[in-house]
Amino acid sequence: MNYNIIIADEKHIETIADFQVKMALETEDYKLDFETVKKGVQHVIDNQSVGRYVLVMDGDKCIASMLNLYEWSDWRCGNVLWIHSLFVIEEYRRKGIFRMMYDYVKNEVDASEELRGLRLYVEKNNDRAQTTYKAMGMTKEHYDMYEWLK
Repeated sequence: MNYNIIIADEKHIETIADFQVKMALETEDYKLDFETVKKGVQHVIDNQSVGRYVLVMDGDKCIASMLNLYEWSDWRCGNVLWIHSLFVIEEYRRKGIFRMMYDYVKNEVDASEELRGLRLYVEKNNDRAQTTYKAMGMTKEHYDMYEWLK
């Protein structure tokens, strides 16, 4: 198969929003409002300084998406690239699609003077994902995440 990586634009908003709704239901049994998610995706597309969506295409079909957000690190005097909202269509899973996306952004970080690293968070019981991330050279760090959400 011949997959291509692209950066999302306006024409991908509905597909990405659909992926996010499916991902939340699948991974957390959480039902998201499609219209709210669509507005959130639109915000990122309109504000590339916040982040961007990396997509994998199989011809004209979008098969995977990953949100990258920038976080300024004063300790490193540069941005850390966060991996968020990863979704791969089920029939394309376990075929190296995430590895391809990860390598793409890792190579960007390696080549950049401004980007300092990659981070992501993962649900504590998602052993399959954790195994994948460890196999790619990522390490589990000593931080716990706390949040307050409206």
